Amino acid sequence: MPVPSKERVIALLSDLIHAKGFDLEDVNVVSAGKHSAVKVMVDREEGIDLDALPALSRDISEVFDGVSDFGEAPYILEVTTPGIDRPLTEERHWRRARGRAVRIELADEKVDGRVGVLADGVLTLVTRTKGVLATRSVALTDVVKAVVQVEFSRPKADEMELAGGVVDGRPAPADSDAIVNVEEPEEGVDK
Repeated sequence: MPVPSKERVIALLSDLIHAKGFDLEDVNVVSAGKHSAVKVMVDREEGIDLDALPALSRDISEVFDGVSDFGEAPYILEVTTPGIDRPLTEERHWRRARGRAVRIELADEKVDGRVGVLADGVLTLVTRTKGVLATRSVALTDVVKAVVQVEFSRPKADEMELAGGVVDGRPAPADSDAIVNVEEPEEGVDK
């Protein structure tokens, strides 16, 4: 019997994953004869440490072992986090990306900047043009596509200050004497 559909896997795992404090970001099911695979992507506000994914993987395996959907066919289970190339599509993605460099595609332009505070569906984007810092409000409904950019050096403190401060767990800016750390709001609480 082949592995179940993406929809069935989501139905099987949604409650468990949310109960463990994660968001279910995506599921990918590949049926390929003897080498079927189920890839489950999760994330959470506070990030994911090295011990969290193996524990969650064991819990997911127990759920799969408790149903007949998989039959006797072997499969590979991969529990992972979305990569840096994941498009920013949900408000929680934007919150988690605060302080990171991003490329945003709007209907008529592409804009590079640093993700700032998100409030009521409007993002503060910090931009630097010819050395001059500015902020720009961008409605998430206007975003066609957005992806976090890879940075090879730490951000400047002035950019991070305009972006709303350094989020706990992130590296301090290169000139960190000029900025303070901020705490993330609790789930569902806007700053």
